[in-house]
Amino acid sequence: MRTVILGAGGKLGRLLRPRWPESVEWTTRKTLDINDAAQLSRALTGADAVFCLAGVTPSSDQPMDWNINLAQQTLDAAQGAHVFLFSSAAVYGALPGALSETGPTSPQSDYATAKLEMERMAHEHSNPCTVLRLGNVAGADAILGGWKQGFTLDRFPDGRTPARSYIGPGRLAQVLHRLARTPDLPPTLNVSAPGAVCMGDLLDAAGLDWEPRPAPARTIAKVHLDTTLVEGIYPFVPTDSTASGIVQDWKTEETV
Repeated sequence: MRTVILGAGGKLGRLLRPRWPESVEWTTRKTLDINDAAQLSRALTGADAVFCLAGVTPSSDQPMDWNINLAQQTLDAAQGAHVFLFSSAAVYGALPGALSETGPTSPQSDYATAKLEMERMAHEHSNPCTVLRLGNVAGADAILGGWKQGFTLDRFPDGRTPARSYIGPGRLAQVLHRLARTPDLPPTLNVSAPGAVCMGDLLDAAGLDWEPRPAPARTIAKVHLDTTLVEGIYPFVPTDSTASGIVQDWKTEETV
């Protein structure tokens, strides 16, 4: 099976590469210009699965619509290969409860809105595709990956810190590897370990000092992805959902 991973030079790609269970083709801006349609088509000729990690992040000064354009260019060039596009849990906004792929969305930023538009475009495209609504990835996030001395974190009056659905990069690599080999995937799939974990607990488990600050009213207390579908494809273990297990995964360079 031939798998091609586009945009592997970013933070997520750098985390996944040493942890991927087998040899695949990793491309970066230096090795492949996604905006060159002919070059991209040649690179994807004969591929069975394509993961497009390329995209514009919330902190970027680039237009968020580029997320739609990059996805469409990938689908146009895929020639029947199953394409996996990365969306975000941000499309759910501040909706409560376990957030299902078939439930409502409520984007609250330009980034989330662009990701949702990307999803709609992909579902209307003729090339096979699965959109992955990715939860927080340890090491590619703003908490563990963005930590520095003097780090502050929102804390609510009850003492809790914001909770999010998380996954370690090693477990994510294994899930994506499994998805590439799974037939009849749904058009949209939440990807995270089951449950949600408090950000303060992650920092504590990693031994990283932090200072609490009063959580503003706009802070979303919890984003909990419903992982029923992905759990039917990949057998998670209980430690995948704990702060200590996620941190251990992050600190382990390669999968076993």
